[in-house]
Amino acid sequence: MLYTQHQTASFHNHSFRYILAHLDDHVLTLTLNRPEKKNALNPAMLNELAFALTYAHYEKAVWMIVLGAKGDVFCAGMDLQSLSQPAEGAEAEIDCNLVPEPAGPVRLAELFASVHKPCIARVQGSVYAGGFLLVAGCNYVVAVDSASFSLPEVKRGLFPFQVMASLLDLMPARTVLDLCLRARSIPASRALQLGLVTEVAEAENLDNAVRRLVQELKQFSPKAIQFGLRAYQQLKSLAPDQRQAFLYEQFQQIQQTTDAKEGMAAFLEKRHPNWQNE
Repeated sequence: MLYTQHQTASFHNHSFRYILAHLDDHVLTLTLNRPEKKNALNPAMLNELAFALTYAHYEKAVWMIVLGAKGDVFCAGMDLQSLSQPAEGAEAEIDCNLVPEPAGPVRLAELFASVHKPCIARVQGSVYAGGFLLVAGCNYVVAVDSASFSLPEVKRGLFPFQVMASLLDLMPARTVLDLCLRARSIPASRALQLGLVTEVAEAENLDNAVRRLVQELKQFSPKAIQFGLRAYQQLKSLAPDQRQAFLYEQFQQIQQTTDAKEGMAAFLEKRHPNWQNE
């Protein structure tokens, strides 16, 4: 992890310049708040995201994350100006007195994979370039029907290497390569067909769609969901002949959790379970 549990314990004492953070009823809502720059990701903003997501990983009160954005664009990708002027970006971070420095480079795909809690992207506008790492890192992506998705890096003499790797977990290789090579803009309806988006909603129904999904997920054991998401990531590094033994051990462990015992008791007593995330 890029931050320790001790560091994130002071999460609510920090101020953030580029994101908004709000915890309510087990849902941590993170909102990209750089609309004047189309929510382009600069080093300070990446650090804030890393700090917030690490806090979500450690914090028992957080059962899931909703990631949204201000403005007309969800995320325009990396801030190319900050890439071309790294010294200026670093100076801005110091001046802002933001979150602590992370222990290493912020790689969004690894960051989302390490949270082990459901992440829902509320996509109110278009997504470009490195912004794909945010939506690909989420478990659910609810997008407004007017949103478009594009990887324009080849137009700038660049290539979306990290995005390519993330998308290969979601769709066939030829589809991924076509998105990277031709820099086409695809509508939300096509993104849904390809598996990049999980639900499309009209603008006036976007919040309701996210809210319904949140309420549905709250019905289930947060501890069980965390076990499952962690196992999903760990399976990727295991040889095929090791996977069943690993999953058997995971099932033995999950049976000892408070949530598992409560879930079985509630089933037998024909009542709704009272999840403790333990």
